[in-house]
Amino acid sequence: MREYELEIELKYAATPAALAALADADRLGPAVLGPTVVNDETDRYLDTPDRRLAAAAWACRLRTRRVDGVARTFVSLKGPAEPAAAEMHRRPEIEATAPDDPDPAQWPPSPAHELVDRLRGDAPLAEFVGLAQLRRERPVAVDGRRIGTLSLDDVTVMRNGEALGQFGAVELELGHIGDDDRLDALAGDLAAIPGLRADGRTKLEHALAFVAGSVTGNR
Repeated sequence: MREYELEIELKYAATPAALAALADADRLGPAVLGPTVVNDETDRYLDTPDRRLAAAAWACRLRTRRVDGVARTFVSLKGPAEPAAAEMHRRPEIEATAPDDPDPAQWPPSPAHELVDRLRGDAPLAEFVGLAQLRRERPVAVDGRRIGTLSLDDVTVMRNGEALGQFGAVELELGHIGDDDRLDALAGDLAAIPGLRADGRTKLEHALAFVAGSVTGNR
């Protein structure tokens, strides 16, 4: 058994028209797209002042999701990505429920908590960038069986309460490791949609590009 789960997903930069097309579509190639669930999410990315997590190629995210007025927060840690095609992202991931508090001392015990403590040592964590997302999720089924989730995201990059910019993203996350071949096939169907572009960057990497631009004055 692996110490961590393996996150496998396709990622695309998306225009508003592409997001709208996928929101209205009934199918994606051989896959049936189910009903949409709309989530309002806030992501807070945490690290030590000297970026110990980033130096170890790990990212720590506190995500608060609001559905029908109910908020739930969980912590996610994502590790180094495996080599793959630009749109394919494969990396270790570990998640746990947590309060909306950047101090790990306030989190309940979990493997995610233990990993954060190993990575940070005695240094505190603090938010260094955030994302506000309107996320529309649709189940993806092939031959009557759900294989993953299609996410259509309108993303706003936030830092110190200021909106730095926006971008659109499409993600197709696999639900079962054994369905890798189906994900490869759906990559071709997604690539054929106007306004989608294979994206080798994570959302955090996009956010940091906006932060760099705001500092240098290039954005």
